[in-house]
Amino acid sequence: MSAAIALERRPASSVVRDYLELSKARIVFMILITTGAGYLLAEPFSWAILAHVLIGTALVAGGTNALNQCWEHGLDARMARTKRRPLPAGRITLRAAIAYSVSISVVGIAYLAVAVNPLSALIAFITLVSYVFIYTPMKTRSTFCTLVGALPGAMPPLIGWAGATGALATPAWLMFGIMFLWQLPHFLAISWIYRDDYARAGFEMTSVHDGDGKATGRHAVGYSIALLTFSMLPALLGLGTVAYFAGALLAGGALLWIAGVFAATRTIASARKLFMVSNIYLLVIMALMLVGRVS
Repeated sequence: MSAAIALERRPASSVVRDYLELSKARIVFMILITTGAGYLLAEPFSWAILAHVLIGTALVAGGTNALNQCWEHGLDARMARTKRRPLPAGRITLRAAIAYSVSISVVGIAYLAVAVNPLSALIAFITLVSYVFIYTPMKTRSTFCTLVGALPGAMPPLIGWAGATGALATPAWLMFGIMFLWQLPHFLAISWIYRDDYARAGFEMTSVHDGDGKATGRHAVGYSIALLTFSMLPALLGLGTVAYFAGALLAGGALLWIAGVFAATRTIASARKLFMVSNIYLLVIMALMLVGRVS
């Protein structure tokens, strides 16, 4: 039986699951949380516009993630954690994946431009281009790829704010800065956990060239300190409440503590704790900003 016939005879539910995996649906969900937070922090508010912002962003984010997998399908085949993805496993053809990725990306950008406003569409377009065509190829060329990749990763709140106001303002850029700095300890934890996989694929990560993990740990602590400091700015600029200041200080302190534990031990277990705490931190800081906005 040919691969094409085998693919055609798969259940529809299996095909849908593979395309959702190609789009990295769980990551898209996190992106929508930060996009929605950016929208909710701004004015005016409209449920209809919020829905349009989230739909358009989901399409572009899914397309961006899928294009990334199209680009890296050969590298994914070398790594234990990614070799079973739809492309390296042969469950989706490269041609079909590219067509799907480009289609939902174009539809998502057009949807934002028409249903929301041109600025939100432009930011989404910049996010896609910088992630797929700058960050993705840079991953096999320079350890600075993590910093570069954090730029498009920080843009979802800008899309949300722009979707509500048609412009960008200081609170939006503060959210951008928090998102940018948050990704660095978060991804350093991931890169330490999967450093052997990244080495096999030829990715240029700090962890790949860091035998004892001391540099990775120092960077995690340094970026956590920077994040804690930067997260104080909304309150210091009069854009956050005392409750926000206290909450951000506690949340940032907890993240810094866990980063310190990781730096001291450099174990897989401590890296996983840093990864999990960083996820909780992001949800907490977004909630604190929203509570301060509506109070």
